[in-house]
Amino acid sequence: MRNGLNGILMLFLLTSMANCKEITPAPCGPTPTENQLRWQDMEMYAFIHYSLNTYTDQEWGYGNEDPKLFNPSHLDCRQWARVCKQAGMKGIIFTAKHHCGFCMWPSAYTDYSVKNSPWKNGKGDVVRELAEACREEGLKFAVYLSPWDRNHPDYGRPEYITYFRNQLRELLTQYGDIFEVWFDGANGGNGWYGGANETRRINGKTYYGWAETFRMIRELQPNAVIWNDGGDRGDLRWVGTEAGNVGETNWSLMPGTGDTPWHMLHYGVEEGDVWCPGETNTSIRPGWFYHDAENDHVKSLSKLMDTYYKSVGRNSTLLLNFPIAPNGRIHPVDSLRGIAFNKMIQEVFKTDLAHKARIRSKGNETIIDFKKPTSFNRFVAEEEIRYGQRVKEFRLEALVDGQWMPLKDELAENGDGLTTIGHRRIICFPTVTATKLRFTVTDSKCDPIIKRTSVYLAPDLTADIPDSGEKKSSGLHFYFSSPTQLLIDWDTEQTITAFRYLPPQDSRNGTVTHYTLWASTDWSNWEKISSGEFSNIINNPIWQTITFPPTKARVLRLDADRLATGNRMAFSDIEAVKE
Repeated sequence: MRNGLNGILMLFLLTSMANCKEITPAPCGPTPTENQLRWQDMEMYAFIHYSLNTYTDQEWGYGNEDPKLFNPSHLDCRQWARVCKQAGMKGIIFTAKHHCGFCMWPSAYTDYSVKNSPWKNGKGDVVRELAEACREEGLKFAVYLSPWDRNHPDYGRPEYITYFRNQLRELLTQYGDIFEVWFDGANGGNGWYGGANETRRINGKTYYGWAETFRMIRELQPNAVIWNDGGDRGDLRWVGTEAGNVGETNWSLMPGTGDTPWHMLHYGVEEGDVWCPGETNTSIRPGWFYHDAENDHVKSLSKLMDTYYKSVGRNSTLLLNFPIAPNGRIHPVDSLRGIAFNKMIQEVFKTDLAHKARIRSKGNETIIDFKKPTSFNRFVAEEEIRYGQRVKEFRLEALVDGQWMPLKDELAENGDGLTTIGHRRIICFPTVTATKLRFTVTDSKCDPIIKRTSVYLAPDLTADIPDSGEKKSSGLHFYFSSPTQLLIDWDTEQTITAFRYLPPQDSRNGTVTHYTLWASTDWSNWEKISSGEFSNIINNPIWQTITFPPTKARVLRLDADRLATGNRMAFSDIEAVKE
């Protein structure tokens, strides 16, 4: 992605020159710290989720799972590091402790850890093995420590904060340099809590004393950035979804204080008074932990590329999760898909067509002259964010047969998508053959500083791998009978065993959170099959599966009993699985 730097374009107009020496531009609003600049340059790094959940087939452990369940046969942290490096990841964030409270290192402050598991006779330390593997492979290392602990008897009381910080201190002082500290936003609820088996509620903004916790992190790991989804503002922000995308308008700015509604997380705030860029986190599978049932649902190459364009290509970074299988290794399907993903990125951005073009700039307009008809479908621009994020809107045009033709981002959800740039903006559009490309900054907060413009021709993803290997129903027709009711009709009676719903991937609008599913063989008599809630669907909009005993049906009816927002049901895909 850096091979187009010879085509660097400076749009910033320096009116004050002294002896032909460039004057350093004045900052425009909030600017990033050196830690934030280093983090942004990483672009892609891996999440690793691995815990007792791997052996109980859960996403959130309850806190009473037996440590003896942790006994992998072939745990190999070096395999994890090698796979992540081959997948283009620059570092790894490891779930040292998830919500269940089980510690993947031999913490001195609890018995609920690997030291009481059969693995290596209780002498093992997964955190240490992975930190060492990362160093060997030239990767950076970071830790995830869940603030919520469903095992600890003192959770919800002041004594727990001392325990929490003691564990954090262990992680920050025993495993070398840490590039990021990651705190999940799930805080409080039901749990085992040392046998209490009760629900405990806390105020995530005040309970943990984040200011003191942050002070400790900055003292012990001064080069680390802090990701925090609750309480005090950290260095990085969640982007409001786990689907793998951020808004095409994406400011790296946020208000320094106050509540953070979803639109601020997803799009940033143009007039924000602190630099707090978005980190886009998603998993290569539907869930964060490994589940055998998801082996046929690893994200396809086209989906991963879509995720890349909507994260790294929208002024964010991509934190891509690779769950560890029960044997202690990354599953072959996940590793092969991740490696193919990196190879495709390298293929797309192999040849910068602007490198040999003639580039002319005047004011806020730049024309890239290819000198002959040239085919391309990707445009990349970068701001020098060290001096602030400036560009609010721009325009792209291609000269085709002597006429300027406007180009728009085909992945945009709103308008033409040609808004903010920041660290990097990648615009995707159908292949066009043109002699020139014109890039014009039409609105900015201050004089723009564009340090890079590049043009590429991405190959078609024609030989992709399907996302699902499940047996799908054929011959179905579906339509809405009302804004909140979906009907699925077959030509003949079927025996159905499951229904699957994939919510919208780029918006909460229309997402079904509570449902009732009905079946009928004659359109007159309806049998209620199932009803309930799609848990965590807002934060993690993955496939939702409703299973039930074999049921004869000519038609299924899905009633949206509650929507996340809006008044009309929406979906990305649906499936009905036949016997």
